[in-house]
This record gives sequence, C-alpha cells and structure tokens, in this order.
Amino acid sequence: MKRQITGDEASPVDAPCNNPLVSSILPRSFAKTYPVAARADGARIWDIEGREYIDLSGSAAVSFVGFGIEDIAEAMAAQARHLPFVHSSQFTTEIAERFAAEVLEFAGPAFAGGAVFFTCGGSEAVETALKLARQFQVETGHAERYEIISRQQAYHGATLGALAVSGNTGRRAPYLPMVREFEHTRMPNCYRCDFDCTKCEDCGHKYAEELRAVVEHSAGRAAAFIGEPMSGATLGATIPPPNYWREIAAICREQGLLLIADEVMTGFGRTGRNFAIEHWNVAPDILVAGKGIGSGYAPLGAVIASKRVVGAIRNGSGTLIHGFTYNAHPVSMAAGSAVLDRIRTAELVKAADSEHGRIGAPFAKALQKLSAIPAVGDVRGLGLLWGVEFVQDRATKNPFPVEMKFSNRVATAAMKRGVLTYPMQGCVDGKSGDHILLAPPAVELDRLVEAVGLLGDAIREAADHAARS
Repeated sequence: MKRQITGDEASPVDAPCNNPLVSSILPRSFAKTYPVAARADGARIWDIEGREYIDLSGSAAVSFVGFGIEDIAEAMAAQARHLPFVHSSQFTTEIAERFAAEVLEFAGPAFAGGAVFFTCGGSEAVETALKLARQFQVETGHAERYEIISRQQAYHGATLGALAVSGNTGRRAPYLPMVREFEHTRMPNCYRCDFDCTKCEDCGHKYAEELRAVVEHSAGRAAAFIGEPMSGATLGATIPPPNYWREIAAICREQGLLLIADEVMTGFGRTGRNFAIEHWNVAPDILVAGKGIGSGYAPLGAVIASKRVVGAIRNGSGTLIHGFTYNAHPVSMAAGSAVLDRIRTAELVKAADSEHGRIGAPFAKALQKLSAIPAVGDVRGLGLLWGVEFVQDRATKNPFPVEMKFSNRVATAAMKRGVLTYPMQGCVDGKSGDHILLAPPAVELDRLVEAVGLLGDAIREAADHAARS
C-alpha cells in the first residue's frame, strides 16, 4: 500500500504499519511501532503525518552539521553523475585523494605523512583499526603481539571484532561464544568513582595503572589499547580525570602498544575540538572516525593512521591485508568532503565548544537546569555530547529498578513531546542504571533550548509515573 504526503515536500512513501508481521523490514525491535520519517531540515525531522521532532540526539550522535544543506546534496549528486563507483583494488579517485588530504590536515600535525582508510561506518572503521594494529606488530617483527586491550562498559561497534573489544554487557552477551576475549581495564566515571581519592589526578593515575597491570599480565602479547576519549552511549558522556589520557599514552609508548582513539561518536567537532582526544593534548597512533564525518548524508567512516603505522606496512610487506567492497565509495567521499567544508566555513567546531561556543555554551547552560529535577543524578559532557543519568535516590545514587526501564520511559515521554533522545541502560554495572545521551547538531540553538525544556517535562512525567508504580 502506498500513501501520499501532502504539502510542498510531498513524495510517495510506504505507509506505516502497526502490525509488525506485515512489514518487510527486520526492525530493531518488534515491540515498537516506528513513525515513518518524511523529511528533515536543520535540527528537525518530520514524519509522514506532518509531526515535527527536534533531534536532540543527532539520531545517534550522527548529525552534526544539520539536515537540508543543499551544497552537500549537490556534491553527492554531481559525483554520482560523474563517477558513482569504482573498486579500490583497481582505481583510486580524485575525490578520495582530495578528501584524504583534507582529513589528514583536519586531524592535525600528529598525522602529517600518515594515511586514511575510508569505510562505510564506525564499526567497519574499528574493525579496520584492530587489524591494522595487528599487522603493524607483525610488520615490525612482533608477531607474538595480538591482544587488544580495551575497557569495561565501552562500546566499539557491532561487528564481531569490534564486539570482542567492547565491554557493553548487553550487546556482547549473545555473541560471546563467537568472539575472542581479551582483558579489559575499568573506565573512569567520576560520578561513580571506584576509588576514594581526594583528587581527580589520583583517580586518573589509578585507572591508568590498570593498563600497566594488564599489559604485564599479557606477557608480551598486547598489541594495542583502544578507548573512547570520553564515553559514548554506554556510560553517557563521562569525562576522564585530566591526567588519565596522558598516562595511558605514556604506558602505551613504554610497553610498545599502539594507542587507538575511538572517535566515532566524539570526532569531527562534536566535543568542541576537531577530535576529543585534543582536550588532553594526546596524539594517538590510530584515530577512528565515523558518524559526524558524514553527518548522516552518506554511510562513512575512516581510520586515520600515523606516519609510523603507515610506514611499517609501506616498508614491510607493502600490502594492507584488508578491504571492503565499498571503502572510499566516491559518492560518500563527495559527501564527506562537503560536510567537512561546512564544518570549516560555518566554524561549527568553535560553535560547539561548551564553554564559549555560540551553540555549545548556551546548550550546556540549559542542560544544567535539569539538575534541579530530583530524578536527575548527574548531567555531564563536553561540547555537544552530553549524558543525563537518572537515579531513584540522589543521596545514595541508587538507580531505578532495571525492570522499570526508566530511560526508555523518559525517551517515550520526550518523543510524545516531539523531542528525540538516545536512551540507555547499564551505566552502573552493565545492567542497572539509566541515562540518556544527547548529541544534537550544531544548528538551531533556539530549537535545542526549547527541546531541553520539553525534556525536563518528560523526565518529571516519567518520575511521577515511577513513583506511582
């Protein structure tokens, strides 16, 4: 059955169906009915019923430049007309070469002389980074090094390799018999710190020293350490102590590990820096990007490798033993280049800064008002990546019961008000603990502030219902 949208943006689309058995799509959840999106502009999305939603989560921390930018659409269309596809085992393209150079420049001096491998998204990019780290160790005479150390409660992607280095309990559990298990260190979480320290620097040192212990336990098998500069969905934008990443980087250098920064959520301006790791003046060996690099206009991810990593392969076997059919897809390259141009010309990285940015600072100020709501335990973040953690008791920080699914209740109440959020569970111990992630595009400030007010109403509604349950 077809259905017509009325109005200037009319176009034929499939009608929504309340019976999941009728749909031909395998959905994320059979327990949920999804509205059918029709169009988007700026920080807003409309469904086919004409209802407007303010995208306070950037879908899933994807949209940074905002929807409806004609120059990006035109760049994609022009590339599709000119050269829609070639396989990277046979050709390179002008647009891929240009965009790679632009990305290296954006990544900064630490990546001068390096190279970029483009993928279709963050999971593919993480998978690539893991294999690249392993091949680096083989090429440099350390074939015994293959273990990738990561952190508890981290999430690095949906592929089996990415799941192997993820610590997200719920997303890993069904697939554990299929993945290779490596050791994890704990992830800093200042709101729920595992150490009774008087200074954050002490905590940062203790968390970092766990990496040293794990490396020593690996008996020479550790190849790399991977971590998000600040946590993404699983812990909800937790920020590490100020010395944590400097000490992690020092241990990696000392022990011969590559440092991989997973910037799929945090990269390309999201936190008010080109890449979030810059907040701590640390340069990783490999930087993984996704989401914001294409800002939702095309499937796109990237692995940015330093000169040292690239040189090991160039001067060794000369062959990267890895590839995807669609890596460096010309239309995605055109989209990414146009998105990066928009980030630069509109000065969106500066705009996203949560201390002084024209979008980030007032957005952060609006979010802090949510702290007055009794069900809100913590509001944390940088730039335009924030987490709001919910608690049943603020004094004890006790979470709501798992079965209540409080964050989903908040998200449902917010969506009813036309606000999109990213709900998650498990921020306390992998199962209990509720929070939402907020990662809006760096546009339409008035709409974003309006949405925060509506979110506050949604939290209060969910808390009232919980109290009566």
